[in-house]
Order: sequence, then C-alpha cells, then structure tokens
Amino acid sequence: MNDHTTAGRPAPNPQEIERNAFNLAFSELGLCWHWDENTYAKLQAIEAERDRLRTYLEQQQRHLLKAYDADFLVDAIRVTKKRCWDEVVSAANAA
Repeated sequence: MNDHTTAGRPAPNPQEIERNAFNLAFSELGLCWHWDENTYAKLQAIEAERDRLRTYLEQQQRHLLKAYDADFLVDAIRVTKKRCWDEVVSAANAA
C-alpha cells in the first residue's frame, strides 16, 4: 500500500522541494534572490525551467545582465539547483 507517506510523515511536496532547491542555489551563487510561494507559483505558468529563470532574470534582476550573459546565469543556476535538489531529497529521505 502506497499512501505517499514515509514513517507516518507526508511525502515531500516536489514543488516545495524544487522551490527550496532554487533558493539554496540562489544563495550559494551569491544571488540575493528568494522565491516565495507566490513568485514560484506565478513562474509555474511558464512551462520550461530555462524560460522561467530567464523571465525572472529579465523582469526582476535585469541589472545583472549588464555584467553577465543571461545563458551563463541560467545555466549556473540550473546546475546548482540540480545539486541542491539532490541534497534536499537525500536529506528528506534520511530523516
């Protein structure tokens, strides 16, 4: 029987894990960004992760485009977020 719980705990919400992984990645990369639940929910209307990041960058953090290439930033965030996701999931499974 799979009731989406682990030892009596609800299974982690994948969207919440992803949002937290993004926020960890932003912090690790020295970006003063934080996606709250509303920001994250609005960005979910954009299908592709790469496009979500680019849209946020262009609309909310445009000043960074004076110093960095958009693709460079998006790629750095995606790679870091993937590692952070893996760490968050591992920690959740270990708890």
